[in-house]
Amino acid sequence: MRSQASAFADTAEVWAPRYRQAAYGAFLLDSKDSRAALDLAFSDISRAFDEFLKQVPANEPLILAGHSQGALHLMRLIEERKAALKGKLVAAYIVGWPISTKADLPSLGFPPCRAPNQIGCILSWMSFAEPANPSLIFGEWEKTKGPTGVPRDRTDILCVNPLTGTEGGVGLDNPGTLVPDANFTSAKLALDIIGAHCDRGLLMLDGEIPNLGPYVLPGNNYHVYDYALFWGAIARDAMRRSAAWR
Repeated sequence: MRSQASAFADTAEVWAPRYRQAAYGAFLLDSKDSRAALDLAFSDISRAFDEFLKQVPANEPLILAGHSQGALHLMRLIEERKAALKGKLVAAYIVGWPISTKADLPSLGFPPCRAPNQIGCILSWMSFAEPANPSLIFGEWEKTKGPTGVPRDRTDILCVNPLTGTEGGVGLDNPGTLVPDANFTSAKLALDIIGAHCDRGLLMLDGEIPNLGPYVLPGNNYHVYDYALFWGAIARDAMRRSAAWR
């Protein structure tokens, strides 16, 4: 969480909810128990968001960000609160969870980011290296339908490149990859070592990838490092969009 939330610290006051996360098994089965676990997790986030809104000025702009399970809950939060977010949302970073442009995106009420200074838009990506095998993600996901009632399909996954701030972009200018030390107690920024391009809904890494630690998932899935890989670019993106809002 430190490596992710810190990307926004120069732009905004950072608030993060404590919530009872659903265990990984909740994503493997479509069962009553799994749905109950996800609903419980979301109920904590929803209450935390209500408390947050009570404590910040009503006219302040908001950046919303989540990752993995947090991104899934963030989608639901935006869907339920989109009316209240109109005019206030700088951008939403819904990272590490697939968003179908047909089955999911229309229900969120905000468009994908197509320009680096656009506001009120959504950024989403999932980081992979070649050879990429995303079947672990899409196996169960493709068996479901989105809020629109349309079946989800991996051929229409939203990919917004954090290096360019644009949907489907190709980026080489990386102002900082957060490379952790061996104990994961600190990190350093490595400049311009990793580029990225969108390909069939995945954000494919270009260049020589440094040793980020032991948490690369099967299929060359850099899910754990979705924020760290582009830490400097995310910080730049948030600051640029916040300036555009103001």
